[in-house]
Amino acid sequence: MSRGKDGDEPGKKSRVLRYDGRRLSDAEHRPVEEFPLALTVNGVELATLIASPHELPYLVGGFLRMQGLVKCPDDFLALSVCPEFGVALVHIRGSVPERLKPTLTSGCGSGITFNLDLPPPPQGNPAGDRPVFSPADIFAMMNELSRRAEGYKAHGGVHSAAVGDGRYVLLHAEDIGRHNTLDRIAGEALFKNLDLSGTILVTSGRVSSEMAAKAAALGIALVATRTSPTDMAVRICEESGITLVGYVRGGRFLLYAHPWRIAAAIEKERIEGITCVLLASGASSRMGSNKALLPYQGGRFIEVIHRQMAALFRDVLIVTNTPELFDFLPSRKVPDLIPGMGPLSGIHSGLRHSETSHVFAVACDMPSLNPDLIRHLASLAEGFDVVIPESGKGLEPLHAIYGKNSLPPMEEALHAGKGRIASFFDKVRIRKVTQEEVSRFDPAFQSFLNINTPEEYFRFREHSRPPGSSEPGNPQSGKDQA
Repeated sequence: MSRGKDGDEPGKKSRVLRYDGRRLSDAEHRPVEEFPLALTVNGVELATLIASPHELPYLVGGFLRMQGLVKCPDDFLALSVCPEFGVALVHIRGSVPERLKPTLTSGCGSGITFNLDLPPPPQGNPAGDRPVFSPADIFAMMNELSRRAEGYKAHGGVHSAAVGDGRYVLLHAEDIGRHNTLDRIAGEALFKNLDLSGTILVTSGRVSSEMAAKAAALGIALVATRTSPTDMAVRICEESGITLVGYVRGGRFLLYAHPWRIAAAIEKERIEGITCVLLASGASSRMGSNKALLPYQGGRFIEVIHRQMAALFRDVLIVTNTPELFDFLPSRKVPDLIPGMGPLSGIHSGLRHSETSHVFAVACDMPSLNPDLIRHLASLAEGFDVVIPESGKGLEPLHAIYGKNSLPPMEEALHAGKGRIASFFDKVRIRKVTQEEVSRFDPAFQSFLNINTPEEYFRFREHSRPPGSSEPGNPQSGKDQA
């Protein structure tokens, strides 16, 4: 292969190109940095750690702690790191075993550990005082991990991990190796005298047997990952009393070990005779991007709302004119039949395509839905063509029940160019659910809050937790579509 004029030269920044499906063009991208650190302990060349180049003393301290060579800060007689030469020199109390048998692990870049006895898990949290966490705690921790993942945002290809109690993050670390993130946390906790027993560990990478064993040694109560655990990790967590959670995405997760630690409500029976219509065909003009795909709770808005609706209804229809954007959702997608008339087009299409006599229509950007209120609206459907709640701002048509008998006047309005949802209400049997009635289920009327602009979204992300844990910011009500 011939070398072009832009070929690599010593000391010259490499050129990065992006292929957009048609042509190559220049791109700004800085690859993630990989840093080898030769570790010598008491004169013994112990290992070369391949890691990210920041806060190396924490990495060294945590690595030695996880190998059982140190137990407290006083075990270090000296610790020096020379980033310029990639060398760490450590002197500890006691001696380093003469024959160390290394084991290559499944960590990124072939992690390494030694066949040393790990310290036993900290003794704490007696049987009557064992920590129990809600799903909201797990989602909040994973959401916070995403918010803090600065390295991944800058480069991609960087793992992150954090420990906390479900409300607050105590420690956070990033590294090119997922096992290194836990070593960094262990080292920082060691030097800061922090007890991690009973906490939640969230990680962006796969949970291997090595990660599970280290979590057990730290006394971690619950480990959660965006991806999957290995079978050996499941076995170690079962034996160590650790609750293991995988695939934390879009308000869902899989639970592999010790489910007793998760305080989740028993699923109620689904609502019969009503289809949920999830409206995702809007232009999102004020947001500037598709609202349904905004990040939320470790996934996307529409994933979280879809999960809630799938738990309430046997059938969920997604009304969208771009079905390819929602291939990740296991529901039927249908287009607007009379396009260009706003949310009324979506309600009409969902009602026309549904196989039930009524539908519950809801927007894809309403993150604080209340299942009990929705069940109450559904219980009122018989004998009415529209069941619609009221808030302090008026009727809420994007959180309402619509019956098949509404189709003729609805189509009449659409063909007449009337896109306002309430334009056909005077021709149908309508049941208004008063503010007083709504407040029995949702006193703060959070069900009707939606996100319309970037400012509302970032304010919501900054000040909110998963539904039910704290009050969100101040998005707008969906009633302006009435």
